Amino acid sequence: MSQHFKFLKSKIEGLCIIERSLIEDDRGFFSRFFCEEEYKKIGFGQSIKQMNHTFTKKKGSLRGMHFQSKPFQEIKIVRCIKGKVFDVAVDIRKDSPTFLQWHGEILSADKGTSLYIPEGFAHGFQTLTNNCELLYIHSELYQQDAEGVLNAFDPKINISWPLEVTEMSDRDRNSPLLDK
Repeated sequence: MSQHFKFLKSKIEGLCIIERSLIEDDRGFFSRFFCEEEYKKIGFGQSIKQMNHTFTKKKGSLRGMHFQSKPFQEIKIVRCIKGKVFDVAVDIRKDSPTFLQWHGEILSADKGTSLYIPEGFAHGFQTLTNNCELLYIHSELYQQDAEGVLNAFDPKINISWPLEVTEMSDRDRNSPLLDK
């Protein structure tokens, strides 16, 4: 068992919630965000190729559902460092028994959990507070030609977003629905 992390399985194979252990004192806390040796236990044996930081101003904003196609599929580890978000991963592995099922997790700066999203998933989030910031670790470099978008309101996926959407990019809003 890890001394720095608890890896909690979700109902979707490979997708897990990561709880960090905190070392606290009067000054605040210390915690580990990533450890190559410990993350290998859940399948992250790749090197980190990219790290991204997002800032979203307005509560109710929606970003996603984004993914990269083969051969550039990526593993993501997502952590909220300011505010609170409803973070969602959709299984888009066609041979998976949970194909098109989704998992939503509230990530917040206060809670300190992360979401481990394996290859073959679309990812997005909705902000539950103003001024949210997220950090992402990626196992693959961004490839514009390999990027895809699922429509966040596709009835075949049926994501239950917790708030009315206040902001969304035109590209995300106008992405096509899945074939029926």
